[in-house]
Amino acid sequence: MRQSRAFIPTMRDVPAEAEVASHRLLLRAGYIRQVASGVYTYLPLAWRVLKKAMAIIREEMDAAGGQEILMPALQPAELWQATGRWDDYGPLMMRLVDRHERPFALGPTHEEVITALVRDEVKSYRRLPLILYQIQTKFRDEYRPRFGLLRGREFIMKDAYSFDRDEAGLEASYRAMYRAYVRIFERMGLKFRAVEADAGAIGGSYNHEFMVLADVGEDTIAYCTACDYAANVERAEVPPPDPASAPDEPVRPLERARTPGIRTVAEQAAILGLPLEKIIKNVVYLADGAPVVVLVRGDHQVNEVKVKNFLGARFLEMADEATIRRLFGAGPGFVGPIGARDVRILADHAVRHLRNASTGANEDDWHYVGVNPGRDFQVEAYGDFRVAQEGDACPRCGAPLAFARGIEVGHVFKLGTKYSAALGAVYLDEDGRQREMLMGSYGIGVSRVIQAAVEQSHDEDGIIWPPALAPFDLHLLVVNAADADQLTVAEGLYDALTSGGLDVLYDDRPERAGVKFKDADLIGIPLQVIVGSGVKDGEIELKIRRTKEKRRVPLPEALETIRAVRSELA
Repeated sequence: MRQSRAFIPTMRDVPAEAEVASHRLLLRAGYIRQVASGVYTYLPLAWRVLKKAMAIIREEMDAAGGQEILMPALQPAELWQATGRWDDYGPLMMRLVDRHERPFALGPTHEEVITALVRDEVKSYRRLPLILYQIQTKFRDEYRPRFGLLRGREFIMKDAYSFDRDEAGLEASYRAMYRAYVRIFERMGLKFRAVEADAGAIGGSYNHEFMVLADVGEDTIAYCTACDYAANVERAEVPPPDPASAPDEPVRPLERARTPGIRTVAEQAAILGLPLEKIIKNVVYLADGAPVVVLVRGDHQVNEVKVKNFLGARFLEMADEATIRRLFGAGPGFVGPIGARDVRILADHAVRHLRNASTGANEDDWHYVGVNPGRDFQVEAYGDFRVAQEGDACPRCGAPLAFARGIEVGHVFKLGTKYSAALGAVYLDEDGRQREMLMGSYGIGVSRVIQAAVEQSHDEDGIIWPPALAPFDLHLLVVNAADADQLTVAEGLYDALTSGGLDVLYDDRPERAGVKFKDADLIGIPLQVIVGSGVKDGEIELKIRRTKEKRRVPLPEALETIRAVRSELA
């Protein structure tokens, strides 16, 4: 591709709307352009990267037994209503009605459509297992589209679905997809980690997220410093503390203490002269409309995902002040479990063995001190209801947990019979008995992958593409297109390299050398071949984009050396 004819509208100024480096660079380097908030056009360079990513995905999905299909983006409401997700997705779903007032949605995912398809076409155990996948545009009306392609309202996704006869079959399909994902992200040259995660609105019993490690990632990963345990912080398990670690101190009587104007646990601890670990924090929620209060230590945070999953709730929201006053007779900051009625009480494991703690007295400006769980109040259930913290014990081996940031690029789920039961996807087994199919769901954010790669691999000059994703194999630059000798050598190299099967971006523009070099670094192709003043000495120059290493190469050795260096980079 001659750059003089290519549509690569680079920008010198940093776009105001871009918050993270990868978003800024994709805009500046002429890969994408915003159409509306969270909606982007992929320009030729980006489309080349996307096609390379999709080719890797297709090869690995096909090798794992997947068959590619293409389902409609427009989905009828009745499929989603049958599974209950029409309401679960809420305002995230792009909804519309046709001319007959029938409700539809632009698909955020395709579990319902694929289940209905297989339900209607597969009747016998002989047709199972089955893995179908597609690469298609998805739509989600994000509350706050941000970070370019990392959180958009329209995006490209690969979604696959497995259908099996039994748990053993589902496990085999899940592991096949897991291994395929590992190969996909390894081939793309990404630094990633597979972590246990929460299933969210997709549902299912078991799942992993594939996270590209990057400081700007919206997700936090908790990982063990000694074993291979890793989980999204929403899912990271916190084992109960050892009862032997409970404080050995005499139990004090329950007393009231005046605490005027206190609003935070830090203020409460300060006025009462207690450490945060001895404050019982009470967070009031409505779980599908029913009140529940969750107790955690003052130095911990409630993990709402864990609470929602424990309760089996579809919706969990913080109670407003009016609701809190109606239930407890006091405002936020002064509520507590002692004497509480008509509300479910859950407590984190760390609360169970507290001694002489403090909690709200259910009266404004008053707290209790000398609070001892079991003596002064009872709870419905103790459990793991808090957010993991760095230094917590690994639930597998007990070593300390550490944290890292990550960008989710893939997610694999065991769905079980969640969708097959709701939509009647059944088969007849060897004995003629009707059984529900067991399903798995496996997604990759294809458009998200390319920005995650940039976020993980760039410098102050621009993008540094992993070779497998780069839009071209190499970037050929003629420093001075008006110099006949330079132009002759560059044209000869371009013809020889392209005829030899390499994909070359050839900067033949009549621009200043500085502009060409800056654009080349900004665009980020891994290998630059520079034809400049060295031609008079019979040499060209190679530049490795990642290391900025430069090599002078004699012209007779140019083609062989270029191919060898490119192979080394790949």
